[in-house]
Amino acid sequence: MTYQDSRLDPAAELRSNVARPFAEAKAMPRSVYTSKDFCEQEIESIFRREWVCVGRGDGLRKPGDYITYELAGQPIMVLRDSEGKLRAQSNVCLHRMSTLLEGEGSARAITCPYHGWTYNLDGSLRGAPAMMHNEGFCKSGYQLPQIRCEEWLGWIMINLDPDAEPISGQLAEVENLVGDFGMEDYAQSFREEHLWNTNWKVLAENFMESYHLPVCHGATIGGFTKLDEMECPPSHPAFNYHWILKDPNFAISVAHPKNTRLVGERRRHTYLLTIYPALMITLTPGYFWYLSLHPQGPDQVRIIYGGGLSPDFAADPDAQKHFETVKTLLDDVNEEDKGCTERVFKGLSSGLTDPGHLSHLERPNYDFANWISQKIG
Repeated sequence: MTYQDSRLDPAAELRSNVARPFAEAKAMPRSVYTSKDFCEQEIESIFRREWVCVGRGDGLRKPGDYITYELAGQPIMVLRDSEGKLRAQSNVCLHRMSTLLEGEGSARAITCPYHGWTYNLDGSLRGAPAMMHNEGFCKSGYQLPQIRCEEWLGWIMINLDPDAEPISGQLAEVENLVGDFGMEDYAQSFREEHLWNTNWKVLAENFMESYHLPVCHGATIGGFTKLDEMECPPSHPAFNYHWILKDPNFAISVAHPKNTRLVGERRRHTYLLTIYPALMITLTPGYFWYLSLHPQGPDQVRIIYGGGLSPDFAADPDAQKHFETVKTLLDDVNEEDKGCTERVFKGLSSGLTDPGHLSHLERPNYDFANWISQKIG
């Protein structure tokens, strides 16, 4: 049960909140996290219109490899078709509207589990049993609706808006920022789905700031980061970022000895990128991990959680050891974040106090609040 004052207009509260300059900024008001109506506005104004990440392209290597996803209430399948192209399309049968595929896997064709209608990988209808007596039926008239799908620096991005600007056009500045890391060549080692009991923005904001690392992550990565070495520049229109310098002794997060692209301090840079609305990427010279978020109402968030190694570490003779080290670390960090973000949402739902002023290390949070306000406005 979440606290919600029906007299409040969350969008108006948020507009008032972001009208302050950053030097006086406060965290977003409670209502934008706890209001069911505001969450529905976010689904309509943001998740039905913006690019959303469903994973990495190298996770779908062979024709027929697929994953499923539900975006703003729409069941979607994303697959590698018979020509090797990434394709997103409706995951609903055009007969009696059953969903078709579940989870992830590989298939030579798409067969409805209800009546056996079968589709080719490109969404065209291959066969439909016992339809020969319906004079209006024409197999060539059936094609699963197609959905915008682009691969950007290795990320699979989908969008329900057919008129959306290409993702590469929105994020050219990201490529300028981290192009020398070669993020497109990093190899995904795992992809999981989780459900946490918090608002999606609480988790997004948690990722955007490293202010919490020394305390929330004191048992894992907190000791490898220094608040006075963090840089939090103003955001760009479609993303925000900050960066930290990792301790050179944290070997897996600094450049591999065979990496000659990165020099000087770039060899220990870690970038924390938030691609609006909900793709969070931690990119180090040694590994990457990511979260892709989708609200399940105001009090739950569905998470795609994945990661892997840079090409140098993936090709290293000790690659399996490197992966196990990274995965163990990331799982522990994720569990710490789960506890922190669920406690924040519990506090937001209490209704007795209001969020306070932001630190200079929370500049990305302020810019994210402005972006949300503009989209909802």
